[in-house]
Amino acid sequence: MPTVVLLWIWFCAYLNCAGWVLSAIHELNARGYAFALLIWFIALFVWRKRTSAQILPRVRWEKFGRRFRRPFPLAFLILAAMAFLGGVLYAPSNYDALAYRIPRVLHWLAAGQWHWIHTIFTRINTRSCGIEWVSAPCMVLLKTVRPLFLINVISFLLLPGLVFSVFTRLGVRRRVAWPWMWIVPTGYGLLLQAGSLGNDLFGATFVLAAVDFALRARISRSSRDFFASVLAAAMMTSAKTGNLPLLLPWAVAICPSLKLVFRWPLKTSAVCVLAIFASALPTMVLNAKYCGDWSGLAPETVGFKHDPAFQAGANAVLLTLENFVPPVFPLAKKWNQTMERVLPPKLRARLQQTFMFPDSNLRLDEMQIEENAGLGFGVSILLLLSVTATMVVKPGRRQPAGCATWQTCVRLAPLVSLGVLMTQSHMSFISRLMVSYYPLLLPPFLACAGHERLVNQGWWRAAVFAVFFMAAGLLVLSPARPLFPVQTILGKIQPRASDSRLLARVKEVYLVYRERPDGFAPARAILPPDAGMLGMVTWDDPEATLWYPFGSRRIEHVCPDDTAADLKRQGIKYVLAKGVMFGPSFDGSLDDWLKRMNGQVVWKIPLNLRASTGPLDWYLIKLR
Repeated sequence: MPTVVLLWIWFCAYLNCAGWVLSAIHELNARGYAFALLIWFIALFVWRKRTSAQILPRVRWEKFGRRFRRPFPLAFLILAAMAFLGGVLYAPSNYDALAYRIPRVLHWLAAGQWHWIHTIFTRINTRSCGIEWVSAPCMVLLKTVRPLFLINVISFLLLPGLVFSVFTRLGVRRRVAWPWMWIVPTGYGLLLQAGSLGNDLFGATFVLAAVDFALRARISRSSRDFFASVLAAAMMTSAKTGNLPLLLPWAVAICPSLKLVFRWPLKTSAVCVLAIFASALPTMVLNAKYCGDWSGLAPETVGFKHDPAFQAGANAVLLTLENFVPPVFPLAKKWNQTMERVLPPKLRARLQQTFMFPDSNLRLDEMQIEENAGLGFGVSILLLLSVTATMVVKPGRRQPAGCATWQTCVRLAPLVSLGVLMTQSHMSFISRLMVSYYPLLLPPFLACAGHERLVNQGWWRAAVFAVFFMAAGLLVLSPARPLFPVQTILGKIQPRASDSRLLARVKEVYLVYRERPDGFAPARAILPPDAGMLGMVTWDDPEATLWYPFGSRRIEHVCPDDTAADLKRQGIKYVLAKGVMFGPSFDGSLDDWLKRMNGQVVWKIPLNLRASTGPLDWYLIKLR
């Protein structure tokens, strides 16, 4: 297991470094990536020869069968298979991936290098790009995004072993860590992303790996563990800059091994260079250069008030609501209407000045989906019941005296990281932003000796199976990748309940998710043959589907300050524009913009890209 994790860390770090290097030499293309992958496989072959290491774990089928005949591992295996099946059956539909993570890579590949993309949609530039650099070789060599879900499948399969290793090294007893290693990955934010292109699960694996190898290095004193920890820490920041506070527990864990740096100064220097390019640091430097803020959030949080005490309290409330809401919540509409009615005007105004929508209104969704899910109802309730039972049924004893102060500091450091995030975040869906935090936050609650007796209780094991069952049900019902014939069933039910608003809403949601992986297909169908360079007036739309098939056209964003001469200079003859963008964003109506750009509407087409907004009009405009 450690070797597989080790290779995954080095491979992802290498691809991140390769992306920046190929950009620097203007070779971010198929030829450049073919050469980079050739170097990787040669290095892997040499390493294998020198160390005689087993690259892939040897599968002992008898042991495998014995393990997965046990109920908890079998339940995890079934959930992993369901998530994998969803990724195989359905094209990627993660909204953030389609809106800016895939498009940014396509923009870079079209230019042959990384560049600051000309756009008003700042996320396409400012977000860290760890998973993008890992995705780029597949996109440029295979011309498709379908296999990219395997990145998260691999991340998900590595979780149980990492959870067990970290938990036991942080004082959780082995008999307690063993069931929880199968339970933690069923957190909805982790499980629902196992078949998608979300980057929260991707980062969570590196968070655990960074701490795990740091704890290993203290005992082994080996360069292998020490360097793997450094690279994993770098990758967890490039996966999400929201993981930066988690550098604290990693730093505390790696601190006893820092003197190893002087044992291998040259190797350490080389690994540190690789870690710099594999981290979020390049993106942070570029953000500071182009938008004056290392985080890149300044353009999105203009007008927001920074109030750490209020943010911490409100985020705590939001975190509780989002994690304890049932996986399917039909009363969401009533809840949201009630919040609009009962929230005091001053509190509502303060929330809107501090948080992004929909958290600014304390809104909840009808179902847990990968874009909003955190630890989730099942695991949260089980954890609450477990901690309460150890205090009520059998008061927990403190850890044995052998628990070092250093180990206690590592265990408590994530709480400090959590405090930093809670006091600084203005973003929506705080429960999802914390997906990487949950595994490190659990050991302080599970280290109590009473858990060792609790995990053998019949009621507790029944509760665990209920958690697995709810997680499986959520995978089956997931609008992004439903594992049941949803259209057939709805087609039979709807004639009998044609007036049902709930049924109409369900049908709309599943329809939007079914069409989202190729949401711009109707727009592509009306594009003229000479629209190889297409302008686009957009903000937070699934742009990736407009590039299909890859290589057929190039998209350039059109901004309010662009002139007709600017677009002509780029070779843009047609612009696809979202109608609602005009007015608030473009300082004038569509007619005003058409006059200024000497344009003519040739097509008007409604596109239903979001279930929350419904169909919106898009216009294909010819520049005369």
